[in-house]
Amino acid sequence: MSIEFYAWNTPNGRKISAALEEMGLPYTVKPIDITKGEQYSPEFLKISPNNKIPAIVDPEGPGGAPISVFESGAILIYLGEKTGLFWPKDLRRRMKVLEWLMWQMGGFGPMPGQVHHFLLVKDEADRRYGLDRYMKETRRLYSVLDRRLGEAEFAAGEISIADFAILGWAWRHERHQVDLADYPNVKRWYEAMMARPGTARGFAVALS
Repeated sequence: MSIEFYAWNTPNGRKISAALEEMGLPYTVKPIDITKGEQYSPEFLKISPNNKIPAIVDPEGPGGAPISVFESGAILIYLGEKTGLFWPKDLRRRMKVLEWLMWQMGGFGPMPGQVHHFLLVKDEADRRYGLDRYMKETRRLYSVLDRRLGEAEFAAGEISIADFAILGWAWRHERHQVDLADYPNVKRWYEAMMARPGTARGFAVALS
């Protein structure tokens, strides 16, 4: 049975579509139009109490019973547990994946997301302050990732769910006004990830 995938064409949605394709899991996209406020519907709130996408419903969850999961990081961990793919069993290797997954969830997402917000602010003074603050932090985070990818092929050393999480936001680098040429290790990793057939399908599938 297919996983029901509630999403929209956003970085957090693309994390999951890439992972689903890479893991070879059957799924059905259930678009949630966040431009029309569909994320606030009572039906969706039963699945995602934080009224945000993405969320999934797996009809064949643990023990064969259905399960719903919200928050993109939690979904990635669940899918890794379900399939055993991109999610090491060894605790030492798994902790490296969790470190970089949490790095993305706590910073490399919220910070460029603020850049996206302030680019649309009309008041010049408000826009200038916000862009200066959040662009500096976004670029700092790109530098952190660039250093890491100068040491390792992928964020956690081996390809993992952390890479799908980070890729969702790196995909928007042009929107948050970052030139990957300034971060050559990130550029190498980004191009390698996007060239993967499964990842490419995950970014091509219609989510909206």
